[in-house]
Amino acid sequence: MTLLPNAQLTHVGLFVRNLQVMTDFYCRMLGMVVTDSGPFGGRELAFLSRSPDEHHQLVMIHDPSRTECASALSQISFRLENLEALRTFYAFLAEEKASDLEGRNHGNSWSLYFFDPERNKIEIYVPTPWQLSQPWRAPLDLTKTADAIVAETERLVSQNPTTQPAEQWSRAMARRMGFASTVNEEA
Repeated sequence: MTLLPNAQLTHVGLFVRNLQVMTDFYCRMLGMVVTDSGPFGGRELAFLSRSPDEHHQLVMIHDPSRTECASALSQISFRLENLEALRTFYAFLAEEKASDLEGRNHGNSWSLYFFDPERNKIEIYVPTPWQLSQPWRAPLDLTKTADAIVAETERLVSQNPTTQPAEQWSRAMARRMGFASTVNEEA
């Protein structure tokens, strides 16, 4: 059996009927902060977090075309340590013929998506050194070297005016979340 890198569960995606009501609930009842929001592909998304080090721990998606009986689960997401671990997973999942295997570059993460046997979407991802407004994505070819992926991502995100270093974004989020006293204020 292949020894796989340690993938940590870090966020969940939910389809919701009323994005504003659900966003207000999670912010008010659990103290989450909206880190980003916006339209993508005919849907409205809201990204929420309680951690200055995680862009989102909950992503909620309003899709007007979804039916009442459809599952509310959008995805289950696992974080990896580095890009080489993601490339290892890609090679393994490709060999295992994982369903609908797709790499996506979100600018703030390199992500690999596939489905479990009951069609629940799984995401395995690695944060990048950058943060930019979400939703955003470009194709990701995990057969390229890690250096080539990093260089291509840097080129892509440098064209986005919202791009900033991930550490800078984390410090700003810590202040918004009231954690400023626990964050290193250098730089």
